[in-house]
Amino acid sequence: MSSPGFSRLSEIGAFVLFLNAALAQPAQARDSNIEVTPYLEVQQVLVADLKHGSDVLTYSTIAAGVESSVQTRQAEAQVNIRYERRFFYEDDIGDDDILSGLARGRVQVVPDVLAMEAGGIATRSRVDLRGGAPTNIVGNIDNVTQVYSVYTGPSLATNIGKLRVNANYRIGYSKVESGDSGTLPPGQSPIDIFDDSVSHSASAAVGMRPGDLPFGWTAGAGYEREDAGQLDQRFEGKYVHVDITVPVAPTVALVGSAGYEDIEISERDALRDINGDPVIDDDGRLVTDKTSPRLLSYDQDGLIWDAGVLWRPSRRTSLEARIGRRYGSTTYTGNFSYRPNENTSLNVLIYDTVSGFGNLLNDNLALLGTSFTSDRNPLSGELNGCAFGQTNSLCLNDALQSAASSAFRARGVNAQYVYSYNGWNSAFAAGYSRRRFFASQLGGVAIIDGLVDENYYANLSIGRQLDMRSNIVTNVYANLLDSGFADAANVLALGVNAAYHRQIIPRLNGTAAVGLDSYRQDGFYSDLTASALLGLQYEF
Repeated sequence: MSSPGFSRLSEIGAFVLFLNAALAQPAQARDSNIEVTPYLEVQQVLVADLKHGSDVLTYSTIAAGVESSVQTRQAEAQVNIRYERRFFYEDDIGDDDILSGLARGRVQVVPDVLAMEAGGIATRSRVDLRGGAPTNIVGNIDNVTQVYSVYTGPSLATNIGKLRVNANYRIGYSKVESGDSGTLPPGQSPIDIFDDSVSHSASAAVGMRPGDLPFGWTAGAGYEREDAGQLDQRFEGKYVHVDITVPVAPTVALVGSAGYEDIEISERDALRDINGDPVIDDDGRLVTDKTSPRLLSYDQDGLIWDAGVLWRPSRRTSLEARIGRRYGSTTYTGNFSYRPNENTSLNVLIYDTVSGFGNLLNDNLALLGTSFTSDRNPLSGELNGCAFGQTNSLCLNDALQSAASSAFRARGVNAQYVYSYNGWNSAFAAGYSRRRFFASQLGGVAIIDGLVDENYYANLSIGRQLDMRSNIVTNVYANLLDSGFADAANVLALGVNAAYHRQIIPRLNGTAAVGLDSYRQDGFYSDLTASALLGLQYEF
């Protein structure tokens, strides 16, 4: 009779052989601008509960991943994807599978005229803003769910005489796996959780630069729609606009726009039991009443406008700030980009938008360029909250702070700074997000209508190349979450981790990492864990 340990090692060994066969391919293409690096990892991890006794959890992982970069005249792409299988030694914890990754690509169908773009992300999100905020996601974890989002579509940019013509179309799909928020503070009821959606976005514009006329102009129109499975929710937006750019100095221009917009968000009621209470399915989501009439959650139409200033002293520096009227109130938007050299970049974005969960994920992906860096938590293997690109950066903290099913108005600011010099690499991101949710007062999620949640976050990563074969990376994060629910505690998450990487022989690398993670729900629950990892990675 074989021992449990021998059985576990046999299972891991079989899984290693399977992944090794799947990844047996050349590690790098001949073209110096195309790099494809598949890898296989084995790790042993220890997690200790420092707050509630002395529980210690150990587990083994087998992971397979691909990191690739493509930069040619016809195609640009960046891919970072990883599949991990966790093998636990505790009887009450089942083995776990985790898929995480980020990808963006662009292919020139007709050079400099027509291109196809695509993007995708697989990551984890918090379910309910009032629940726990675990970062090192190990074991039977509540209030965390797997999220997938992909999009693709063509983009057109060409000149017709002196007119500049642009057009874009995008179709996207987003999915949230589980709706279980776990244990909430006393007196708090679970919110309804997003399931999946299909989104469409189309826009077209024509315009001229300043020159023949003392000002530049653009006339455009757009259409957006998101159909969500949960409560059959529908977001539909249409707009037309005219933009004007008036140069007043060699580096300064006044900018403004005016137009008309119509946004309508609707849903169906939840199925009710004999007592009139909403019916909840096995996944913790409300069951849609297919016979219910559509219920309006948000209906806003009318004139929209904004005005501001554009400052562009060089190709490396750009600042734009606007104030206007949209969504029935005053709006403030802006962006600042500064890239003095190849080693330094600073991006700041002030945004104000009305969207659904899936559409916001697709919008964030589309803003990220096709060349970026995306670090992973050395202990969990999952993507950190931000990806840093040469022209734009992406932080998903606003989109993934909770997976509520209702649409919302999102306002906030994101800032990212990247610096590398003489073996040092650093990245800092910070931001604030405020969402106001929309729901029908006659439907199953009326409790969330008008609710405002807020999220403050910061992430810092510092790395140092010690020599030709080794480096060290340290990450620090902080996150403060306010759900907006009456009597619900704020949630504060803090953590730090560090990893040492060393090449043992060509293609074989070793990793040692430690971390400390905590979160606290005021007056309800707190958690503090320490983690350690030893691992090997082989690059094919």
